[in-house]
Amino acid sequence: MDSALIPKGVRRCGFGQFVLFLAVAGAVLLWGVFAMLLCWLKGLNQTNMNDYYGFALWIWADLAVIALGGGAFFTGFLRYIIGKDELKNIINYAVLIGFICYSSALLILAIDIGQPLRGWFIFWHANVHSMLTEVAFCLSCYFGVLTIEYIPLILENRKLDKVPFFHNLSHNMHEVMAVFAATGAFLSFFHQGSLGGVAGVLFGRPFAFREGVFIWPWTFFLFTWSAAACGPCFTILVTKITEKMTGKKLVKDNVIELLAKISGWMLITYIIAKVIDTWYWGAITAPSGGFWMMDFYSGNPLYGPWILFTELVICGFVPAFILINKEGRKNKTTLMIAVILAAIGVSLNRWVMVLQVMAVPVMPFDNWTMYFPSWQEIATTILPVAYGVILIAISYRYLPIFPQEKELNPVD
Repeated sequence: MDSALIPKGVRRCGFGQFVLFLAVAGAVLLWGVFAMLLCWLKGLNQTNMNDYYGFALWIWADLAVIALGGGAFFTGFLRYIIGKDELKNIINYAVLIGFICYSSALLILAIDIGQPLRGWFIFWHANVHSMLTEVAFCLSCYFGVLTIEYIPLILENRKLDKVPFFHNLSHNMHEVMAVFAATGAFLSFFHQGSLGGVAGVLFGRPFAFREGVFIWPWTFFLFTWSAAACGPCFTILVTKITEKMTGKKLVKDNVIELLAKISGWMLITYIIAKVIDTWYWGAITAPSGGFWMMDFYSGNPLYGPWILFTELVICGFVPAFILINKEGRKNKTTLMIAVILAAIGVSLNRWVMVLQVMAVPVMPFDNWTMYFPSWQEIATTILPVAYGVILIAISYRYLPIFPQEKELNPVD
């Protein structure tokens, strides 16, 4: 039925099967849209946020998807600036994943502000003293860059490519893509860092507060570093899931192994820096404010010391050692374990820098305050996942996302 739109020389599932898949994902999407409309029409009283938790599940999800979407800017940096030509075979998918993550982040912010019609206040009445202003500007600009990088893929659709104007536009955009990749890397460095900087300058929240260089706390650099290390791992993870679901080999092993190797070295250096930061904070920064390190963990089992061990060791050193080891990244099972742990690790880091920061008591009369999101918060957090699944399915079916697919899966 839609065979004329499918890239030439590849196979896709039947149209009915494809529609059924979209219907299932679409049902989840509609559930999230319904919850989103409730938040917009009735207000943020639909959430379980309170005076303790002004930042909650949405902000964690926002920070997590931005970190996981870091594979787009870092892979683009490696491909176009450093010159790792092998990555041209996965850069399209990295851009698509980044586009989904950043559009999801902006959607989450639109829900979180409660009054989306006033979203333009961020730009017109900008608070020039706030790191969040810089985050909003860079997020919006980088989403524009990702849109520009995604447009040539759309124009390469089998039907659209027959139109001379679209064919030439796509070709010319590919020629100057290095400029956009460099711009994206610049924007990503600052907004990833500023997201960490927001936590690091919270003087009233000693769990998050950090020393730093001039006006930049250590968390500024650690957030950028972790996104560059774990974002490509998420790209590999989604690629492998796509291969599993389609039953096809879409990217050659040498491409995956190169990206995994670079991610592994980025991850090991990041974790070492994170350990040093944690030691300095626990031994010097926190005690200078009248706190001991265990004050931030012993109050509740949900935020016990296990969470720090899990982030640094299980989801830090373990995947890093697997990825920097040639045998580890060549083995399919250990590779999947490593990229899954890395994705969980960076998400866990964002979790503690949002939720645990709010939970830790900072006054003598305070207690540990627990929080559980409302179903509206859960539904709107799952909403971007359903949206991402749908966009990946449509893009895979109708766009030449994987340059090596024809070679690896010849049609009889």
